Parts: sequence; structure tokens; C-alpha cells
Amino acid sequence: QFSQLKVNFLLNIFLTRGGAPPTAQIVPSGQGCNVEEDRYTERVHTIREGDTLELQCLFTGHPRPQIRWTKAGASDRLNESYQHNETLRIENISRHQGGRYYCKAENRHGVPAIRSIRVEVYYLDDPVITVHQSVGESKEQFYFERTVFLRCVANSNPPVHYTWRRGREVLSQGTDSGVEIYEPFFTQGETKILKLKNLRPQDYADYTCMSSVRNICGIEDKSAHFSLSNRTAPPSIKLLLEDPLVVNPGETITLVCVASGGDPPPTLKWVRPGGEEIPKRSVIKRGTLTIPAVTMDDGGTYTCVASNNVGNPAKKSTSILVRGLRKGRFWITPDPYHNDDNIQIGREVKISCQVEATPPEELQFSWLKNGRPLRSSERMVITHTDTDVSPGTTNLDIIDLKFTDFGTYTCVASLRNGGISEISIDVNISSTTVPPELTVPRGRSHLISQEGDTVDLQCLVSGKPKPIILWSRVEEGGAAVSTVALMPDGSAQMESYDGVLRISNVTRDMSGTYCCQTSQYNGFNVKPRKALIQLVVQFPPVVEPVYTEIRQALSRAFVLTCHLLRAHPARLLRYEWKLGSRLLTVGQLSEQQGDTEYQVRALNREGYGEYTCDITNEAGAGRCTFLVTGKANAPEFYYDTYGALWQNRPTVYGFKLQWTQMDPNAVDRILAYRLSFRQMGQSRWWEQEIPIDGNIRMGELLTYNLTELIKPESYLVRLTPITRFGEGDATERIITYSPPVNPHLREFHCGFEDEVLCLFSQDKTDVFDWTHHSASTRDTKYTPNTGPSSDHTGSKQGFYMYIETSRPRLEGDKARLLSPTFNMNSKTTSSSSSSSVTNNPTYCFSFYYHMYGKHIGALNVFLRQKGQMVTDTSVWSLTGNQGNRWIQAKVDIHPTAAFQIVMEGVRGSGIEGDIAIDDVSIEEGECKDPPPNNLRSLAPPPSAHIWQLCVTLSLALIGRQR
Repeated sequence: QFSQLKVNFLLNIFLTRGGAPPTAQIVPSGQGCNVEEDRYTERVHTIREGDTLELQCLFTGHPRPQIRWTKAGASDRLNESYQHNETLRIENISRHQGGRYYCKAENRHGVPAIRSIRVEVYYLDDPVITVHQSVGESKEQFYFERTVFLRCVANSNPPVHYTWRRGREVLSQGTDSGVEIYEPFFTQGETKILKLKNLRPQDYADYTCMSSVRNICGIEDKSAHFSLSNRTAPPSIKLLLEDPLVVNPGETITLVCVASGGDPPPTLKWVRPGGEEIPKRSVIKRGTLTIPAVTMDDGGTYTCVASNNVGNPAKKSTSILVRGLRKGRFWITPDPYHNDDNIQIGREVKISCQVEATPPEELQFSWLKNGRPLRSSERMVITHTDTDVSPGTTNLDIIDLKFTDFGTYTCVASLRNGGISEISIDVNISSTTVPPELTVPRGRSHLISQEGDTVDLQCLVSGKPKPIILWSRVEEGGAAVSTVALMPDGSAQMESYDGVLRISNVTRDMSGTYCCQTSQYNGFNVKPRKALIQLVVQFPPVVEPVYTEIRQALSRAFVLTCHLLRAHPARLLRYEWKLGSRLLTVGQLSEQQGDTEYQVRALNREGYGEYTCDITNEAGAGRCTFLVTGKANAPEFYYDTYGALWQNRPTVYGFKLQWTQMDPNAVDRILAYRLSFRQMGQSRWWEQEIPIDGNIRMGELLTYNLTELIKPESYLVRLTPITRFGEGDATERIITYSPPVNPHLREFHCGFEDEVLCLFSQDKTDVFDWTHHSASTRDTKYTPNTGPSSDHTGSKQGFYMYIETSRPRLEGDKARLLSPTFNMNSKTTSSSSSSSVTNNPTYCFSFYYHMYGKHIGALNVFLRQKGQMVTDTSVWSLTGNQGNRWIQAKVDIHPTAAFQIVMEGVRGSGIEGDIAIDDVSIEEGECKDPPPNNLRSLAPPPSAHIWQLCVTLSLALIGRQR
């Protein structure tokens, strides 16, 4: 009764919810070194830099969950081709791609399943040796009685281990009183320093720094070498050129840097400050840098750096000055002692001229009046800024302006040594020279446009000379005006010489207030004149849903609703409903109304089709589209069927196809399903009809057995529901043949005599691998007193599997060997209540083991079941030295799903701990006469599999009801 209640409960949940919530598990499947649990119970997968990372997200759930991979804190997006795949694959992984990866499985039932794994990328860079002399004792060369530091640095993960050698001698702390080896506290293990105290003649030698991560992930050790002698010296350099180097545009310049000292000979390179690039057309040969056709942009500081890893790099810089003039500007400043911006007779007026010059000390100005040279006088005062100030500025102060002072004043800027074109700026001073005024044309201060138009914002500027107009977007806040938004081109400010700002393809985001104002340059140096223009961009109504599909059965009533989200203008909005081209109703939305509805009281066949609702304003229309159809939703295949594939003949196989129907009550009753399938790679389809009696309930699991499928071909299966409306949406899946070792497991034997190992495989998530070997070829000289001298039959030519526990293996390292996957030989019997019950068989797993040596660790056997989730259950375990002999072990196992046997060897405390196995067998039925030394035989209690039992019974009940 309890079991029946349990079955009814689970069946009820499945039928009510229409599916099962997702589960997920991450399993590394590509190259890798190890998967382990750290002290925070986080799964960690280690991989070598440059290898290929493959993470599989194993999931269950119905409907089939959608998978998404993400990386914690990742600014770079994962490859789109793998982001939604079950397998995340990153080829040639780099160190910055390490981190925490998440797999998210999501369907419409329950909460999403999220699992994570941390990927540690291991790497070891080449070490670098640098040599330094103690501060205060530094000389050009390393004389006797000096203290020298050899610093070895290597970037790595995990932390690097260093070994120093002098010649062939390994140096360690305490072996030589003149040598000290230590790690600076602040380097966190990244540096190892060899200190040579009071340098002695024997200290002049060849030094080697060996860096190692102890062969983790197969990363080999690396080394760096340095030869210390009495000639060893830091680098020194000199520049064979003038400083600064002044050149004209278009010339070719050559910068020469030579090493004047240093042993070993230093390497030379040229750099620019701030990481700025050397001009790409440059030619660099050793210490010589050549820049052809130099431009003003090439000017600046260039630094030669010499390095030989002894002392600090030597640096010398030079400046390149490319002669030229640019950015000529002027402005007129009225008499500052009068509160008047106009120029008036009898008052002071100042004309300023500004130019950027290189080199600034060569800049010179001259003034002309009406084309004639002008010299400084009591009323015409000419001043210049200091040559050290850039840009250079010259001022012409006209004191007590007279009518005869009216005319054209020209500011001429040039470079003292010539070779560069002059810059001339003309400024007219007359009765018509007036400060600017800024206005907006009548009717243009409030502009209305529609999206996609081209709009001209115009400010009229009067006055002479006319200044540049600056445009910005602003927000009015009382009397104050503050910039809050970017201009259409993305800048904060735009310039206009004619007072017109043209905006092409205007969008609603460009609505707002725009400010035009005068610039002080090329005009009067007075308070800027400003004007505001309001731009209103009209756009059609934005509505939802833009498109939606509605499934409805005949004779039902339903309501279609079109929601208005936003519009401008938002008044006088009209709506119009149509079915195809047939007008249904029209009307006007009130200001408080945010949507419009259309009601169908009883759907008939003519009522199927595309309904549209257009909501319009002056700028256009927004459309809601509703496709009303009687098509049934697509069926959803069930991927978690236990024992879906079966075989009872040598050349063909069968497959139990299961599915649920998405929202079956949305449309008319499903009368049948059209089943279509074809062999992959072929174009011919086979079709047959599966009739359905009665109504399908939400979540009801439907079953159909496909038979006569040809081994080992795969098939594409398509399932289409049919109602009186016609065909519904189809769904497809691929059925793949996966052969078990035995079609229905009854007996399996493996003596490891062939290279394929009876399809046993190495676990990719362990620390190291089992070794396939025979006693005739195994080298026992390195690790005596451990391991077998023959296979279990006594043959030295026979093969077996063993774990090699010599270095670099560490205590606790694990090696796992996986058997092939076996399908169970399930038996179905009839009970008194006429319902079928599946009896899961018992199997006897037996093998021979050899555990000889004083450092023997442990041998563990696990039963790995592949049901809704992959689970490992311990069924046998043994530790310690068992003597120099082969011993047989037998244990009963009770799988309830497809399963594997996992053989795990654990390395003990030393190298005399080899463990071997041989002659593995699995036979149906309980073990007969188990050997007395069997330490453990674990049979899971019935409650351990009650969930699987309940699901099996629920499927049987559904089939019974069908």
C-alpha cells in the first residue's frame, strides 16, 4: 500500500506539472590534470595552459532543459558556438581564462539548476635571472669583497619551486657559509634570491636557476643560466645625436644609441613615454632608429633602454622637435574699464593673436596695418608672451582709439630660422566691428519633427567678425543651464561656422533642449551669447505584443488586447482592428486609456487567421499582430527514459520513444500523431500514424516502441500532432545507437590481455592512470619488494593492470579505471493486481588483486549508476599489505540502471605500494562461495532506489491506462 501511495503521488506530480524540474552536473571530458574537492567543497578542475578545456553539463528534466554557460566576472563573452551547448570547449586555453564556470539548466518547471566548477590553468614561464650589487657598494664592475644578489623570477601556477646550481653543484641553505638562499617576504614565493656574501674567487662561476612545479600537469622544469665573472657589469649607453633634435617636416631622422659598457653585452630598444607606439614606418636595427618623412605628430620624447639583467637598465632620452606652426586664432577685447562690449573712439581696444609653434623659442610675431609693418609705440603697444609659454600669444593694445586707427591689422607668425610657411591672421577694426548677437529665427525656437527626418537647428549670429558657434545639449533648470547629454555624434560639443546644426535621421532620443553660444575665438572676447532651441521628435505608438500566437479550440471565447506603451504625440490616438483585410472595429483611445480589446465570443473556422490592431497618431502607426490558430503545440520528447534502447536480435534494435504534449487542452482534442523517421544520411522517410483515444492530460507520458532499427545506424524522428483543425507543430530528435558490451548483460570476462583492455578506460578526472603491463617487461629494479612477479595464473607473459607508485606520485593520489557501460537484463513480471513490476537482477562482480609492499594504500570498488543522475556507491574496499600473492574478491552488486564498475587505486605513504588487478568478471546472479577475505559487500537498502522504483511504476501505470 505504501508503494502504491508513493507511485500515485509521483504520478500525480508529473501529470499536474506537465514535466520535471531540471538537474545538472558538470563533468570535465577533455584534457585535464585533476578534478578534486577543495576545503570549501568546491569542485576544481586543473588543466595545462595550451590544452583544450572541455566541460560537459550533464542534465535531466522535462521538457528538455536549455543550457547556458557563463564565467564569473568575465568581461569577455564566451564563444557563442559553445555558450548554449551541452559541452563547453575552449581550445588552447590561456591563464586568464581560468576561473569559475557555471552551467545553468532551465526549463519551465521549478527553479533553474545551476552548477559550478573552478578551472585552474597551470603554467610555468621561463625563469629570468637578474643580478644586483648591494646598495652603497655598487661599482662599475664587481670587485672582490662585494655582496652580489642573483634573483630568479618565474611566473607560474601553482607556485614555483626553485633550485640553484653553481656549475654542477646544487646549492642549498647552510652548505656554503658564503652563500645565503632566501625568498623575500613580499614576493609570495615568486622569487628566489641567491646571495653571495663578500664575493670570493670561487663565486665567479656559471649559475643555473631551475624552476619547477613538480611535473604537475606534465609541465616540465625550466632553467635559466648566468655566467658571473670579474667583467660582469651593468649596462651603460650613449646617444650619438643632438638633444633636442630639431628637424623640418618631411626629413628623415636617425637616432643612434650605442652600448658603452656592460657584461653580458646589453640589448637595446627604443620606447616612447606612456606606452605610445614608435611610428610604424620606422626602421629599427640594433640601437639605430630611423624615421623617414617625419611629421609633427612624430615629435616628442624617445628613450633608449639598455638591459643585460645586471643592475638596473640604463636609459637615455632625447627630444625630437618637428618644426611647424598650427592652430592660429585671434580675439578682440573691448576696453575692460567700461561696461560696454562695443568699440568706441577714445577708448582702448586689444587684438590678441595666438599660435602653437615647435620649437616655441623660434616663434616670432610681426604686425601689419593695411599691409604695412607696424611697430610698437606709445598708442600702439605690441607685447609677446614668454617663449617658454605654449601656445605663444602676441597682443596689440590700441590706446585712445582714433578714427585714423580703423583698418585691417594682420598678425604674422613665423619661425626664426625659416623653412616653414607663415601663418597670417587678418582682423578688421572699423565702425562696423561690433560684438556678436545671437538670435533664433522666428518660428524656429520650437521644432517638431518625426523620426527619420533631417532637422536643421539654426542660430543667427550678427556682428563683425562672426565667431564660431558652439552647440550642446542642455537641460533647463531655472536660470541656470547645465549640459547633461551628449550630442548626436557622441561628443559633448559640436562646432558650426554658419550657425546651423544639421541632424540626419533624427531619433526620439534626440528630443530635448539645444544651446547655441558664441565662442571667444575668432571674435570678441566677451561674455558668450546664448540661445535655446527646443526639439520635439514625434514617433509612432509603441505597442505590445508586436506578434503573438494564440492557440484556440473551436467554439471557445477569448479576448485580444493591444497595449499602448508610449507615443508622441499621445493624444488623438485611433485604433483599428482587422481580421486579414476585413475591418472589425474602429475607435479612439481616451487620454486615460492605455489599451484596446477585441472579444471573440465563439470561435468558428472563419475566425482563424491573423488579427491586427493598428494604433495611430500623427507620426504613424504601431501594430499588434495576433495569429489565432487551431494547430496543436509541439510534443516534447522525454529524454530520461530508463532502458530506452533494447536489443533482442543481432542486426536490429528497438527504442522506447516517450513524450508529453505541450498544453494539450489549448486546442481541440488530439486525434493522432504522425510518426516520421529516416535513417541519418538518407533522404527517404517512413511514416505511420499513432491513433489516440480520449483526451491527453497535462504531463501525461506517452510511449511508442520503435522496432526494426538497423544497427548501428542513427535515426531522425519527427512527431506531429493531428487535430480536426489539421496538423500541429512537429518536433524532432535523433536516436543514436550505443552498443553495450553485452546486449543483455549475463556474463562478462576481462583478463587485460589485449591493447583495447576489453573497453576499460582511464578516468580523466583522477590524478594518474593505471598501467597495462606484464611481469616480463616491468622494471622491478627501481621499486623492489612490491608488485606481482606474474599475472594471477602464474604466467610472466600474461598482462594485468597496476598502479605505479614511484615518484612523482604523492600520498593520497588516486587512479581510477572505468569498465564499459552495461545495460541491465531487467525482467518484467505480472503481479496479482495485473500490473507489471520490473525486477532488477543481482550480479556477481569478481576480480583478483595483488597488494604487496610496506607502503600499500587502498583499493576501492565503486558501482557507478547512470540514472537520473550519475551516482557512485562504494561496494568493496581494502587497505594495507596483503602479502606477495594474488587473491580473489567477490561482491554482489544491485544496479537499477545502466552502470559501470570503477576500480580506484590510492597511493600509500611510499614507493613500495604498487597495487595490481587481473581477471575481472561480471555474472548474472548472486556470488557463489565468496572468498573468506571479502571485507565488504554492500547492498543498498530498498529505500535507496525507491524513487527510481516509483518512476518505473508510474510509467507502467501510464502505459496501463493507455
